[in-house]
Amino acid sequence: MPFHQFGGKVTSGLEDHYRKSENWKNGRFQNLQPTNLGIDLKDFPKVLVQQFKGRSSRQPNRQIPMESFDKAKFMEKAGRARFAWYGHSAILLRMSGMTIFIDPMMGPDASPIAPFQTKRFSDGTLDMIDDLPEIDLLMMTHDHYDHLDLESIRKLKAKTKRYAVALGVKRHLVKWGVDADLIDEFDWWQDRMIGSIQITFTPSRHFSGRGLSDRAQTLWGGWVFQSSEESIWFSGDGGFGDHFEEIGRRFGGFDFAFMECGQYNEHWRQLHLFPDESVIASQKGLAKKIMPVHWAGFTLAPHHWKEPVELFVQKARELEVDFIIPQIGQVRSILDTDWEEWWLEY
Repeated sequence: MPFHQFGGKVTSGLEDHYRKSENWKNGRFQNLQPTNLGIDLKDFPKVLVQQFKGRSSRQPNRQIPMESFDKAKFMEKAGRARFAWYGHSAILLRMSGMTIFIDPMMGPDASPIAPFQTKRFSDGTLDMIDDLPEIDLLMMTHDHYDHLDLESIRKLKAKTKRYAVALGVKRHLVKWGVDADLIDEFDWWQDRMIGSIQITFTPSRHFSGRGLSDRAQTLWGGWVFQSSEESIWFSGDGGFGDHFEEIGRRFGGFDFAFMECGQYNEHWRQLHLFPDESVIASQKGLAKKIMPVHWAGFTLAPHHWKEPVELFVQKARELEVDFIIPQIGQVRSILDTDWEEWWLEY
């Protein structure tokens, strides 16, 4: 068993630190509203059948290619924020002269400790790290394997200046050799000026954990990026809840939002957004333009891999919400309007 995959353990000193958070209760972090974190035992056999039966038929019919990294376009000084999406929730963002990498899970397997693999839909993502510029800020929303990847962190360490992570995630990075002095942890609503960007950690309705005994021992959430020119929101993983309206109220809306959309199921409805909820949540948060993430990377739920984007597009058009769906690896501006239904080829 590759025990190093689990990351750092909670010590008594760390628990004393976490206890200072108003979101830590009864020995673990808690959601803002009552949330069922488990599957009913009576439903468990049905869920297992859903997860594994016909799994291959729900995946792309071939590997989804990534565009080569366009460094010149990404690093342009003029213009609004730019980004490249690497499938699932990995976003490389260029904003206010800073290069930011959000949830940089670039590894080939989202189940590194399981007896079976959860293979990525695209090859060579780990190698793409070699082509990327220096990372000013690496950011983590939570510690699940499909977001926090050991091999990716190992490759990124040499080119990352600083880290901003959910409260509790620091111990994993330190266990894997990252200098503790480079890591800032955030509780919900905490904010900090990093460079010329105000960064705030926002609540989501989810959970965390990398093993059998550490559920909810790190926090989870999303990120807001505010500069003098623009405001961007990364929703993070989590089901529908009152926090979306609160985020919109506190920040007064966003120019652009990356919205979780994928890996949902009725048996864990409170933990992930369904595609229609993803669009509605963006409206609650007052986002002017949106993009679906948390899909096109792995098969982690029993829906077809294209279903999230198809239902998202349908709902966004119905509600007349502005959106963009770039191809994997494309460098795009948040102002771009052109895109194609590229997923139809796969």
